[in-house]
Amino acid sequence: MAFTTIISADALHDLIVAHAPLLVLDCTFDLTDPAKGRAVYAQGHIPGASYVDLEEDLSGQPDGANGRHPLPDRAAFAQHMRRLGLNSGQQVIAYDGNGGHFAARLWWMLRWLGHDAVAVLDGGTAVWQAAGFTLEPGSTPAPDAGDFTPGAPLVGAVVSADQVLANIASGEFVVIDARDPARFRGEPHPLDTVSGHIPGARNRFLRDNFDADGKFLSPDRLAAAFRAVLDGAPPEKAVMQCGSGVTACSNALAMEIAGLRGAGLYPGSWSEWTADPARPVQTGA
Repeated sequence: MAFTTIISADALHDLIVAHAPLLVLDCTFDLTDPAKGRAVYAQGHIPGASYVDLEEDLSGQPDGANGRHPLPDRAAFAQHMRRLGLNSGQQVIAYDGNGGHFAARLWWMLRWLGHDAVAVLDGGTAVWQAAGFTLEPGSTPAPDAGDFTPGAPLVGAVVSADQVLANIASGEFVVIDARDPARFRGEPHPLDTVSGHIPGARNRFLRDNFDADGKFLSPDRLAAAFRAVLDGAPPEKAVMQCGSGVTACSNALAMEIAGLRGAGLYPGSWSEWTADPARPVQTGA
């Protein structure tokens, strides 16, 4: 049976020991030091893992108007996954040393390509090491190219800035902002050129989805929390948003764990929204 949301360190270790045909991908990244993730990977990573870079592999080219981490071309991303060795139906495990937020971006993007067998290591590198499992230094040899072919997306709607703008009046969907409450309220932050939030958006701080060990809360607790944010709206009417469309995927994963399926994503998120000064901004809780 495929893992499609999260996987425990013990379960991943068992698959590696059994030589299961896995593709393990390290997504560790530092927004303030883009070279650091690859350096951390070289110092030590889960055995057999290859490295994927948020900005080089999981993002398109920013142009000043499309946000800090726009989605790449879908066909180009599929080709890159084949180069990493992905085969159709193969189990992919994504992890990072950042609480799983960058790994969740890869999880969402593979589902965007129609690949269902992808899961995030619950708790990431820290939980792997806490379980007594080792890391290996260096890099993993490049595998043979895979045969993956993209299919119909397994994610909800991918919405544009214009759709979000129209939604302020129509209320067709519920925008859920994953940023911390201070940024949402409008307190200055180094990553934000403008402070505040999209008018009408609701706040669900992504770190509230985790326990003290960095693992996701139970499905029941996550479901209760997101139902409270949705306030009666169905999950397929949720649209995830954050600073640049990355950590929003962590909220999307949390909803999937909770059994609340079909949430959409606004990939441009706050960094795209505020690139146009004509778009309205709201402050306050």
